[in-house]
Parts: sequence; C-alpha cells; structure tokens
Amino acid sequence: MASLTPFKQGRFEELPDVPRIAHGFFERETIDVDVAWGPRRRARVHVRKHGSGPPLLLLHGLMTSSYSWRYVLAPLGERFTCYAPDLPGNGKSEPCLDGSYSPASFVEWIAALQDALGIGAAPCIANSMAGYLAMHAALEGVGFEKLIQVHGPGLPEARFAALGIALSLPFAHDVLGAVIARDPERWCHRNVHYYDETLKSREEAREYAEPLRTPEGRRALSKYLQETMSIGPMRALRDRLSARRDRGEPFPVPLMFLYARRDPMVPARIGTEYAKLVPDARFEWVEDASHFAHVDAPERFLPPVTSFLNDRSRRAA
Repeated sequence: MASLTPFKQGRFEELPDVPRIAHGFFERETIDVDVAWGPRRRARVHVRKHGSGPPLLLLHGLMTSSYSWRYVLAPLGERFTCYAPDLPGNGKSEPCLDGSYSPASFVEWIAALQDALGIGAAPCIANSMAGYLAMHAALEGVGFEKLIQVHGPGLPEARFAALGIALSLPFAHDVLGAVIARDPERWCHRNVHYYDETLKSREEAREYAEPLRTPEGRRALSKYLQETMSIGPMRALRDRLSARRDRGEPFPVPLMFLYARRDPMVPARIGTEYAKLVPDARFEWVEDASHFAHVDAPERFLPPVTSFLNDRSRRAA
C-alpha cells in the first residue's frame, strides 16, 4: 500500500474478522510431539508441518505462535519440509511452568524438540525472542545447519533491567495477569506492531490470545518477560560474542541477520550492534517492514532468506 503511515495502530473495534490477505495456515498438517528436556520437564508441543524436502525449523517470537509464519509456509514449503512449533505456553503448546524459562533452559528445549521431531541438524529461521534464544543455542552446539535471526532482541538495554526489577516486586505477576485477563485479544492487538497495520484481524487476535485466556498461559508470559528476557544472560551473550570476535573466531554456524529499519518493538540499532559483534555474519535490511517482516513484507523477506538457504558456497559449520 503506497500511502502507509508505519505503525499507526488502528482501533481494535474496527478489525475485520479475517485478514485481508488470505492464507492457508489452518489447512496445514498438525502434529503434536512430547518433548522432554532438563530434569523432570516434559510437555506436549504443537507443530504445524508443511512442504517437502529437507527440514527447516521456524521459531516464532514472544506473544505470537506458529500462526505468525502463515504467509511464508507455502513458498518455503516448495523446497523444505517446514516445522513451525508453538513455543511452550504459546499457541496450542503446553506451558510447562515447573522450572526455569531461562535462555539456557530453552537451549535444551530446542535440542529436545529437534530430537522429538527426528529432524537432526537443520537450518532455522527464528524471529524476535526466538532469534535471541537461537543465538544461545547455536553457541552451545545445537544442531543448526544455518541460522537466520529475524529482528531479535537480546543485547543489554535499560528497559530489560527495569522490566526485571518491576516483575520482581510482590504481586507483579498477579497484576500483569489481571490486566491481560480483562481482554486478551485487545492486549495482543496492542502489543503486536506491523508496518502495515491493515494486515491485522480478529482472527489473529484470537490466535495469539488463546493461551492468555488461562491463568497458566498468563503465567507463562510473565515467565518469558522475567526469566527469558533477563538482562544477565543478555550481557553474557554480548560478552561471549565480543570475545569470539576479538579472537577471530567465527560464529559456529552460517548466520544471517534480518532487520527492519524502523520497529517500535526492537530498535534497529540492535541489528547493527549484532553485526559488529559477529562480523562474519551476513546482514540484510528489509525495507518497509516491521519486527515481523515475514508477515507484512514476505515479498521482501523471502528473497534474502531463500538466497541464504540455497547458498552452498558459504563456509561449513
């Protein structure tokens, strides 16, 4: 659309029931796998599967689900068998609230998920929070053939320190849960931002709000905000990447960063900071796009992604 005003959010009451651009997400195959990771931790994970060819893992970000890949499953599925799981406590996956939601725990979860799916080493496209978690996973030797990190956060920012302090206060999780419970669909609409906000729909709000209708789903979101996005592991990641760069040590797997120039969720400067920390990685700007470029700019998201995935000349892991 030529006359867009980026990130000017529309009114929730005016959302259409279905998105203006059709997709076949609900017709894709679904599978449920039992994933066990860490001491006494086990949960059912819901996965959308589509396509044929070698496996490709698609990991979504915070407050979304596998539904966020709806516009790219078909084109990516022309060459790959795409596996798009719902992270614990998102979509239709169980929350598994016992134990930690730390990045280290999710490194174990990603490895266990790959084992449960039987896909072995595979390329991975990871958006937002999952992009940050996938960086940790790759550094710990999880079997990624390649990694595409799409507008991930994960470098230290004051807001994450402030968030951690706020959520450590007595009853903070109860207050956050009560706010979300008042209207989960409206909460999701307000906290997901697109360059082209006309892509939003009540259908999307329902999908993302589904787990937030339960106390367990709301608690999972609180754990993501407090534990997964804790500033300590972010500092550790930054320092680890910096030390590897200073030693001239490349990233463990071929890596590409994809960032939009304007994003109210994660500043674009985070992408340029990552590029400085990992100079052997490929870096691409996606123009006129958002934090969720695979949703609002698939025609600009897919060319660099498919080029990177198809490139056999890149160094081996």
